[in-house]
Parts: sequence; structure tokens; C-alpha cells
Amino acid sequence: MSTKAVRTSDPTSDAGVARVDMKFEIVVIPVSDVDCAKEFYGRLGWRLDADYDSGKDFRVIQFTPPGSGCSIIFGKNVTPAAPGSAQGLYLIVSDIQAARKALLDRGIEVSEVFHDAAGVYAGTDEPYLFGRARVSGPDAEHRSYRSFASFHDPDGNGWLFQEITARLPGRIDPATTTFASANDLASAFRRAAAAHGKHEERTGGQRDENWPDWYAAYMVAEQAGAELPQ
Repeated sequence: MSTKAVRTSDPTSDAGVARVDMKFEIVVIPVSDVDCAKEFYGRLGWRLDADYDSGKDFRVIQFTPPGSGCSIIFGKNVTPAAPGSAQGLYLIVSDIQAARKALLDRGIEVSEVFHDAAGVYAGTDEPYLFGRARVSGPDAEHRSYRSFASFHDPDGNGWLFQEITARLPGRIDPATTTFASANDLASAFRRAAAAHGKHEERTGGQRDENWPDWYAAYMVAEQAGAELPQ
């Protein structure tokens, strides 16, 4: 009788096992010049959380992007990875044009907004890797997961902005809808307002006195990837 463990992706197989929360919080970025990297990530507008120097050939710096639950660390003798080898680092934004402009205003070089000619783009910042081809401009239908912009730090570590306004079904629990920042919440309100305007047009142009309930239902459904109210 075999005793080889068999892995399964079926979540019901763990029904009797207590769930342990595992929060992904740190990504290590390999850099060659610690002070140059510190200046760059500070210029992005990211929060400096720590700069610890042991004075004994060890230094670690931590930054956190606005609204992010995950931080980056880099430093001296932090990782054996080659500087610039971190690629395909995704930054999720609700308005890619605004995110791109924010970096340009800070003097950071950013690519134009693009989408993948073949469909959903995923992976590193190499435009023709695996046969992918970039198409200039955002996704024509402004669908979530489809529009990108890229930039690099001084060592060449590659970052991608990805615009997401509505998550795929099942990714967010509607009962725990949250927004990472005031900007994300404001953007969600604007999308709900635009959709509600179309809703009022469909219902004869009469003012909807229950618009707060409609907005709330729309914003929760959008984030959860559920069917949007009409």
C-alpha cells in the first residue's frame, strides 16, 4: 500500500482542518547600491518603514507602497539574488492613467499604458516574452486585469501597474468589502455614479431617492466580481 502523499486543490478536502491566516507581507528586492535604491523608492512616494544598519556589514531598508499590505525590503547582505533579477512585480491600481501620471510628476520614467494583443497579460515586463505583443493604449473596453504600464528601478528590477476595478468572482467576500485607500474609494464612487446615471436613464430619468443603497450594492458587487445591479 502506497504511503505517498497526494495533493489536491479541492478546498473541501481540508474541511476538518483549522484555517491559519497567512499574510504575505514582504518581497525582497536585490539591489547593488543601497542608497541609490533608497532614494528611488522614496521618490516614488512610498513610506519608509525602516532603515536598520548593524554597522557590521548588514543593512536592511523597508518601504511600503501607498495602500499596500505588502512591503519590500532591500539592503546589504540581505539576498544572494543578482541585482535587477526581480521581475514581474505587480502594483494593482484602480486608475492606471492617474498612477502613471503620479510617477511622471515625480520624475520617474514610466512606459505608456498598454494591453496585450492576445488577451490577458501576465508575467514579467519583457514585451515579447512567450510571444506576447504589447498594444499601445489601455484595453479598449477598460476591462479589469487588461491594462498595464511598466517601470524599473535603477538596477532594472521590473514593476508593472495593473488596473483592476472589479475582481474575478470569488476573489473578494462581499461581507468584507474594503478599500485600500481614500483614492480607491473615491474612484469606486465615481464608477458607481456613472453607472447610476445610466440606471436612471433606463428607468425614465426619474431621480432615484434610494441612490445610496444602489451605490452600495454596485460597489460591493463590483469588488466581489458579482453581477452588477442594473
